[in-house]
Amino acid sequence: MIISENPVVIRLTDYGAVPDSGADAQPAMRRAIEAASRVQGPVLLDIPRGRYDFHPDEAVRAPYYISNTASESENPDVTKTIGILLKGLKDLTLEGNGALLVFHGKMTMLAIDGCEGIRIRNLHADYEWPTVTEMTITAVGSDYFDAEVHSDSRYAIEEGRLVWIGEGWRFTEGPMQEYDPIRDTTWRIDNVVERASKVEELAPNRLRVFVEDGSEVSGLTAGRVLQMRDGIRDQVGAFIHRSRDVSWSGVGMHFMHGLGIVGQFSENLSFKQMDFSPRAETGRTVTAFADFIHLSGCRGKVEIADSRFVGGHDDPINAHGTHLRIVGTPAPDQLVLRFMHHQTYGFDAFIPGDEIEFVRHASLLAYGSGTVKTTERLSPREVLLTLEAPVPSDIRPDDVVENVTWTPEVRIAGNYFSRIPTRGVLITTRRKVVIEDNLFERMTMSGISVADDAESWYESGKVGDLTIRNNRFIECGGPDHPVIVIAPENTELDAARPVHAGILIEGNRIETRDAAALGAKSAGLIDFISNEIVMTADADKPVQSLITVTACRGVRIAGNILSDEGLERDVRLRQMPADEVVVEAGQGLRTIAE
Repeated sequence: MIISENPVVIRLTDYGAVPDSGADAQPAMRRAIEAASRVQGPVLLDIPRGRYDFHPDEAVRAPYYISNTASESENPDVTKTIGILLKGLKDLTLEGNGALLVFHGKMTMLAIDGCEGIRIRNLHADYEWPTVTEMTITAVGSDYFDAEVHSDSRYAIEEGRLVWIGEGWRFTEGPMQEYDPIRDTTWRIDNVVERASKVEELAPNRLRVFVEDGSEVSGLTAGRVLQMRDGIRDQVGAFIHRSRDVSWSGVGMHFMHGLGIVGQFSENLSFKQMDFSPRAETGRTVTAFADFIHLSGCRGKVEIADSRFVGGHDDPINAHGTHLRIVGTPAPDQLVLRFMHHQTYGFDAFIPGDEIEFVRHASLLAYGSGTVKTTERLSPREVLLTLEAPVPSDIRPDDVVENVTWTPEVRIAGNYFSRIPTRGVLITTRRKVVIEDNLFERMTMSGISVADDAESWYESGKVGDLTIRNNRFIECGGPDHPVIVIAPENTELDAARPVHAGILIEGNRIETRDAAALGAKSAGLIDFISNEIVMTADADKPVQSLITVTACRGVRIAGNILSDEGLERDVRLRQMPADEVVVEAGQGLRTIAE
């Protein structure tokens, strides 16, 4: 990593930016970045404290294919509207001094492309008009509900239909979430506004929404917030592309449109003391249109620490690679590969020198390896690889390839997760992963999920060294979502040859209402030891199995404490007969009474 000493200081205000003026800071930022690019050696781009507005009219526009965003039909134009573009720079610090950057329209707020040694510090970023709209239910009738629209959500009523309107965008349909401020919890629901028979304005920002079927509103409750978006991920919050040694510290990302901060084929990334939550003075409840931090095909060391992840519409942290399907072998040493998921395609998934593995579609097990010699882009969906040696002779239909060079070590520590409708952390990487000292509060799905698949999202790959230690899980998951889940999407299961291995789950406090503590499939060498499981008294129904293992081997369950808040439960370990599970006598699930 580059070590900066005595940097040249470039101040944004010296290039025409006027804080708190409402004027477009875009031209000044571009001039300041151009000046920074001419400096030989370390440079500090200083943003004096204040508010700076960024409008799309003079923003940089550049095409980028970004993983997990939008398909060709959803968003045919991959051009991104970029507020701040750092391209080909080295040893630069963007110092915010607590400044607030406010973005207008739909924008990728920051892009870091082909850079090295970039530090983003002490700034806040937000939207003037967020692309997730909000309204609070004030009353519920037999066939209608009343709601107060948030002042930052603009609308029109056209022929009795509610239309959400922003700066350069509008929508009527899309995903909806419901937020309960009493339990501080969000979950996904059907969009009742989208199916309304009529909408009337009772007063400015006060609406009455009529429905033909009274059951549509029977579950709504006054005081809860409805959150709506169009679902098209045409921009991202920030994009880190083919860069290395990039650190973020003391940064508040208070709203992000599309996907969140995306790291794609980048190396050594650090996120510390981040604040992913709405600014208190806005009264909003939503921070992210989708994920918060999404890492696709990264390598080196990734650290995410001492940060807050609150109020998203998808996963706070997701780190994975991409499986590409083998669709042709035009020569003994060549492969034609295809991006399969509709929202992931177009980017360079391989470069010469990368190591790859051949993976069976059904079992998700590797059966060969190779080294990339050359690559040729055939289309945004397909790539031709020439390898250093012949490909395996036993390739089967639907088999896939994973780039194993671009797989990171990951440490996720000391973070807080809340108001999330999905999972807290998704992790699929073969290198060392440590998830410790985090607080997961009421994730609607699993707190931690380990996947790997070659037929849905095509997110790779296997886990080989995962530690989940000293975390607290408060009522995460549900009957279909264990608090911690190891669930590769393989259809051919062999306990003797599991997909994942080397998993230590130790010293965690798991407070659960109706979710199993652990669900594991096709995994080996799992230690579930010295955890405290607390069965909360307000569970909807008993948990039938606290720990479920399927086609696993080398599972050790020992030294765990189970406490039950006054309810009789039928809780046990469940496994398939072929599984190799060791429960130490009297110590596997020991109740406090014992």
